Amino acid sequence: MSIQNNKLSPVEKIKIASDGLRGTLKESLMDDFTGAIREDDQNLIKFHGIYQQDDRDRREERVAKKLEWLYSFMIRIRLPGGLLTPQQWMGLHEIAGVHATGTIKITTRQTIQLHGVLKSHLKPSLQAFNLQYLDSMAACGDVNRNVTCTSNPSESPLHQQVYELAGKISDMCLPKTKAYYEIWIDDEKLAERKKEEDPLYQDRYLPRKLKIGIAIPPNNDVDVFINDIAIIAVIGADKILGYNIAAGGGLGSTHGNNATYARLASMLGFVDTEQKLLKAVYEIITVQRDFGNRSDRKLARLKYTIDRLGVDRYVKEVEKRCGFSFQPAKAFKFNQRKDRYGWTQNHEGKCFYTLFVEHGRVLDEKDYPLKSGLLKIAESLKANFRFTCNQNLILSDIHPDDKPEIDQLLKSYGISDYTEKASALRKNSVACVAFNTCSLALAEGQRYLPVLVTKIEPLLEKYGLLQEDISIRMTGCPNGCGRSPNAEIGFVGTAYGRYNLHIGGDRLGMRLNTRYKENIDEEEILKTLDELFGVYIKQRRAEENFGDFSYRWLQISK
Repeated sequence: MSIQNNKLSPVEKIKIASDGLRGTLKESLMDDFTGAIREDDQNLIKFHGIYQQDDRDRREERVAKKLEWLYSFMIRIRLPGGLLTPQQWMGLHEIAGVHATGTIKITTRQTIQLHGVLKSHLKPSLQAFNLQYLDSMAACGDVNRNVTCTSNPSESPLHQQVYELAGKISDMCLPKTKAYYEIWIDDEKLAERKKEEDPLYQDRYLPRKLKIGIAIPPNNDVDVFINDIAIIAVIGADKILGYNIAAGGGLGSTHGNNATYARLASMLGFVDTEQKLLKAVYEIITVQRDFGNRSDRKLARLKYTIDRLGVDRYVKEVEKRCGFSFQPAKAFKFNQRKDRYGWTQNHEGKCFYTLFVEHGRVLDEKDYPLKSGLLKIAESLKANFRFTCNQNLILSDIHPDDKPEIDQLLKSYGISDYTEKASALRKNSVACVAFNTCSLALAEGQRYLPVLVTKIEPLLEKYGLLQEDISIRMTGCPNGCGRSPNAEIGFVGTAYGRYNLHIGGDRLGMRLNTRYKENIDEEEILKTLDELFGVYIKQRRAEENFGDFSYRWLQISK
């Protein structure tokens, strides 16, 4: 039905011919002559939650020695709503040490991923996750990916309802193929070949990835409008009255290609029941399946489909398939977009501690044994583990009687001290993985932003801004994994050591920023920010944050 599918891209042909995402993955895994898998399988393995990568720091060395690149794999877990039990955390800790680099990476999609998994360790890793009742199905690929929701239960008495909704959406949108269990879990019973019918994805799956997020106002910690499908719970009289639905968010673009761009989701309307919401989500996906661009993957996200068709036409097509019309969107208000660090308590009296994990990297380093401390807390069996979309970790559902024991562990391992001493800018920073494993990276991300923040902090102190909640984000390429287009200060990598600087995003996630300077190095970055902070201090209005000021200032400067 798509008007742009006369010529299918190579990836589309691979999906159709994949025999339900099986391809030749079994044969690729048995090939001991290379650390990589076959080229077509590199596309299919994403649907199983896995990316093939290599150590880019060692490419030149390997080539000089006439060795193939040092290939390994990243495994991302499907974890709607971002919750692990302490037993699952202990299992994750062991799997990371035995099969990966040891580092546990918390992602901006409220889940975890492991890097550096060798091909021979892929199957043992996924089988070990399976024993923990975890899997990586559909965590990547051209399908609905991990469903995110407001992370901290202390945000609302209705959090559990929204968390369960994230799970229902995830289950509804899972591919029906049994390939995952056949290839990774050796489940012979499931391997009996019966015709696998998948009404949602058919044999084509989606033109590109699709992301769904659910927010509970007034905290937009989930950054809801950057999702392909954005869901906002509408609260009244201590219950959920229904849900606003928006669609078409996505932050990725391509340098030099003006047809690509970052975009926030457009409001479609309101539905008053969970049943209608699930139906609407399903049909938004089917419309994208049928009308999305399958010729050019750079223009295949839902945002481009909506802009090509127009919001009104897209809504009418969705409503026709739903069998009902959306109501006008209900009023809602966000007043912040951040994690609540430190201790909080919910309506049931349970306690929660949000700790700062810089760019989501859980490991023991220098004098900070974070990973060991979290293992000790897990071994107490007195706290669950919840992940935030800002790459942080919440120790959750703690009985008040157990709070002193957890608090003592946080202090003895330096975790609470690390969280409390981090500057506001550092706590509001997000960065993508970038080098050394991401094949798309043009510049550094998570390895460099902590260094840059250390150099920016004296500038903030100079102007009395050190505790300002300014959001700063960095991506190593324009794909937007670090959500830099949706920050007050955003960096987009253009070449090694060089970035485009964007300013003017709002603090609540309702406005994208604007490119201010192109392809600048660290010296120019610091000089420019010094100048901007100086102007901000002199010209800001009462209660005006940096994002709103720089947006206004840019309009005046034009």
